[in-house]
Amino acid sequence: MRNRRPGWTCDDRAVHATDEIQLHLLRHAHAGDPRKWNGPDSDRPLSEKGRLQAVRLGLFLADIGFLPDLIMSSPLVRALETARLVVTPLGLPIVVTNALAAPLDLESLDRLLAGAGNPRRPLLVGHDPDFSMLAAELVGVSELHVRKGTLLRIDTPRPLDAGSGLLRWLLPPDLLTAGTDG
Repeated sequence: MRNRRPGWTCDDRAVHATDEIQLHLLRHAHAGDPRKWNGPDSDRPLSEKGRLQAVRLGLFLADIGFLPDLIMSSPLVRALETARLVVTPLGLPIVVTNALAAPLDLESLDRLLAGAGNPRRPLLVGHDPDFSMLAAELVGVSELHVRKGTLLRIDTPRPLDAGSGLLRWLLPPDLLTAGTDG
């Protein structure tokens, strides 16, 4: 793990309630215009912009001591590439699951987490519209747009229930500039 920057800390408070989790959702980074991609959508890779977004996020997370207890990714190329670039500086393994490439609602997400051993600080890497809809439903708002490359944290009790979560933070990729590279 890289040395932490002076003054930077990770809001990784202990999860006190036995049924509360810190759910981290990361929408895959920029992958270009799908209309200009000639292959299967599942094979669409990150653009150069997307690779830079993911690398910067990974370096930033390592610098602040971010430590999820489980990282799960969709198998689609753009999501898995995002996951690999983000977690490389963290030195953590990735669990690939088709569940994050399929339609995802609160009930299926709760089953996914239960099947993964009920992690307390999971990081899930996936897609829209699922992540935007899940985030909005968890925090009880009509709409919450999760842009490509955005990482957010929602503190929520289990089982997952609409309106029960608290959006703790949201980190859009444009917030991380070249200054985070080292």
